[in-house]
Amino acid sequence: MSHIPPLDPMVAAKKGFRESEERLKRFWKEASVAAEDAGGWVVLLDGRAPKTPAHNRFVLPTEVAARMVAGEWAAQGEFLDPGTMPATRIAATAIDRVALTREPVAEEIAAYVGSDLLCYLAEHPTPLVAEQIRKWTPWREWAGRELGIVVQPTSGIIHVAQPQQSIARVREQALELDDFRLTALAMAVPLLGSAILGLAMQRGAISGEDAFELSRLDEAFQERQWGVDAEAEERTAARRAEAVLIDRWFRALA
Repeated sequence: MSHIPPLDPMVAAKKGFRESEERLKRFWKEASVAAEDAGGWVVLLDGRAPKTPAHNRFVLPTEVAARMVAGEWAAQGEFLDPGTMPATRIAATAIDRVALTREPVAEEIAAYVGSDLLCYLAEHPTPLVAEQIRKWTPWREWAGRELGIVVQPTSGIIHVAQPQQSIARVREQALELDDFRLTALAMAVPLLGSAILGLAMQRGAISGEDAFELSRLDEAFQERQWGVDAEAEERTAARRAEAVLIDRWFRALA
């Protein structure tokens, strides 16, 4: 999604977060959280608040979410490694970017309904088609029943238009979320290729790992037929870990 970029090259400085090509040596001993008088929880490094790339404070809506971020800072070694700080990335993106672009982000999430993965069944082979019908149909039905999002499945890759009211409904539900949940949903939907699975994860109807496995039925079927190489396996593991992390983030905001 254009409004939700991948991991920012973020490193911290004593006066806050900044972008740099230099590796930053750890300067803090303890990462903690504290309640804000105005509401929310702030992340602290030795009692001082680090800053996002846009120089905002890391203030999270729940203690659990703040502790997720603080835990990433506490787990850093001699040098800061932004690649090991996904919760920090989500928080910074929510605070710096999504707070300013909520409607465009919601529009992009809603656009996925028009080509939702769960609507495009394979034409063959028969075992894969049967598996997709068995595992995807309940979630399309769930979306219609629980969210008012009615979609039509098809076979093959020829585009099928989905009801405009369903697309509008996804947009409405996305905009009902706060910035932190909206950011995570905007990351989950393209990862899964499905607005339905993203919303199901956000609402706690399915785990991140199970949603990810549903999103790769075709890929898993091919792996069972032809095997998988080490590089592909590593990519899959990284994507699965991202889905699990996003699920943890949603639960931390509950």
